[in-house]
Amino acid sequence: MRQRISLCLFMLAALAFSVTIFAQSSNNLGGWLDPNFKPDPKAPHGPAPPHDISGMWGVLGGQAGIQAGGVQAEPNDGKPEHQLPFTPYGLKVYKEHKPLEGFDAVPPGQYNDPREICEPLGFPRANHYQLRLIQIFQDASKVAILYQYDNRWRIIWTDGRSLPTVVDGGVKTGDRYQDERFYGFSVGKWVDDTTLVVQTVGTLPEDRVWLDATGRVISDKLKVTETFHRVDSNTLLLSETIDDPKIYTKPWATIDKLPLKLQDPRTDILEFDCSPVEQKRYDQIATGGADFEKPKK
Repeated sequence: MRQRISLCLFMLAALAFSVTIFAQSSNNLGGWLDPNFKPDPKAPHGPAPPHDISGMWGVLGGQAGIQAGGVQAEPNDGKPEHQLPFTPYGLKVYKEHKPLEGFDAVPPGQYNDPREICEPLGFPRANHYQLRLIQIFQDASKVAILYQYDNRWRIIWTDGRSLPTVVDGGVKTGDRYQDERFYGFSVGKWVDDTTLVVQTVGTLPEDRVWLDATGRVISDKLKVTETFHRVDSNTLLLSETIDDPKIYTKPWATIDKLPLKLQDPRTDILEFDCSPVEQKRYDQIATGGADFEKPKK
């Protein structure tokens, strides 16, 4: 797998700690807990609290959260069953993308992934790139999701407001116009006591963001539907479907009931940032370029 230096350093740092969270290793999650902490083997485990998805959540199973091979439900592996329903325009844009991962990956130094120059991931790619630990806060009006990668966050409004209408370059709510955003505009509704359905529109166009690390395409006409279903007190299932008529001929599922496990709230999430300096070093090393001068202390 081609990864940049900072990711390697991150993994080494994570592996340097033997972390126990709810009696499970979190080396692949990117969190650190006081080694003197002794988890309670009788930790509460019961029914899901109503209208509540708050907490620190971790995706277990290594590649399940990293998604280096493409979105969780449809890996980009060249198999016929995983071919996407591109429109002619969507396929054209996809062929112009040069990713570092997936079936059509290119060597280091030849990519054009916006993430590799440290542009924000945008949404929904935040759900498809290094989804290790997330912190969810909520109050009566909104849900806030904090992503570990690049210290990003987004707001989901749950106060009954309507989803904005997509217009050229942004969205409109009534007479109010707002520019499109990397993470769009999200509105959620509780469909039952344990299931929150979220829709997001108003994201950036295809020349600014990608769907995943393998170069899949999304546009500013995208609508994302997420379902957060809290099975019990310690388990949250995340599903996601995208509908982008500019790029795909029909909606399709990108995440299918990805399980997240509740983590100890005292976990210190390790820093995992995109650094242009580290990216440049990686490119030089990977392509056989000259060594970099070490930073002065």
